[in-house]
Amino acid sequence: MRSLPVVALSAFLYLPAPPTAAGVADVPVANRAFSQFVTGSGQRIFGKLEFLGGISYASSNSLLGAISAIRFREDQRHFVAVLDTGHWLTGRIERDGEGHLSGLADVKVRSMFDSDGQDENIKFKMDAEGLAIRRGEVLVSFEVFHRIDAYPDPGFMEAKPKLHLSFPFDPREMRVNRGMETLAMSPAAGPLGAVPVAITERSLDSDGNVFAAVLEGPRAGPFAVKRSDPWDVTDGAFLPDGDLLILERRFRLSDGMGMRIRRIDGDTIRPGAVVDGEVLIDADLSQQIDNMEGLDVMVMAEDDIRIIVVSDDNHSILQRNLMLEFRLLPGR
Repeated sequence: MRSLPVVALSAFLYLPAPPTAAGVADVPVANRAFSQFVTGSGQRIFGKLEFLGGISYASSNSLLGAISAIRFREDQRHFVAVLDTGHWLTGRIERDGEGHLSGLADVKVRSMFDSDGQDENIKFKMDAEGLAIRRGEVLVSFEVFHRIDAYPDPGFMEAKPKLHLSFPFDPREMRVNRGMETLAMSPAAGPLGAVPVAITERSLDSDGNVFAAVLEGPRAGPFAVKRSDPWDVTDGAFLPDGDLLILERRFRLSDGMGMRIRRIDGDTIRPGAVVDGEVLIDADLSQQIDNMEGLDVMVMAEDDIRIIVVSDDNHSILQRNLMLEFRLLPGR
């Protein structure tokens, strides 16, 4: 087993941005599938989730890595992701004959354009963290220079932002590297309607809760997510019924890296509320996790709701690019 303190610390060491490439670049990917969440164990149920399988992947192209958020298209195969180095990543997942994840294919990467039409920017100017897709637009939230930009869809990889969304928080309250980590689209059938929701990583109000906001619609306005130290929000996505899943990361020298997922009742999300929810899974480095930063939901059937979680390897040789797939247990 890898040394837990070294692996955990590597996620937070400063690493220089990898070299950039002009235009869209094809990314060769070497994939390795695995079927056990705990090495050497056939255990499948973890909390309220069933582990279905996962992949680790790498590339000779050093741009692959540092994934902050991922969203799947309606076909449940093709995806769009953002890297915190200021790059787009697109591709599709492949499955084996039994339907388990087997790899990534058709992967492409491109440096993002800023509002001036400039690409290949310095990392801290384009620290992309959150991602949401709605009709005609791809929304991206950025840290350091806190903002939410809307790119045209299709065409986002070759375009500058077409507009900036109204900023939902006082910028003075945003921590430099703990800003808007999550953007998620609520479903039209949910209590919020089809609107984007933003959650910060660790920008806290006077009560120590995490700043969050519904950006549009009749319930537009700020709310807060109850923070349980030492967990920080890294992404989120909505279930079909409008409940919100929040992915959280833990880092402590005493026990290393951790990952958990909370389920927030969508009807509790309203201006001024402080929301909390049930923990669906709580995992650590004894299981197949790393620095887990991205989460999305795929609806395969009414009773077959999948949760995809991806890691940010920080372009470190001590970490892995992982994609994990879980099923939400029916009735949970």
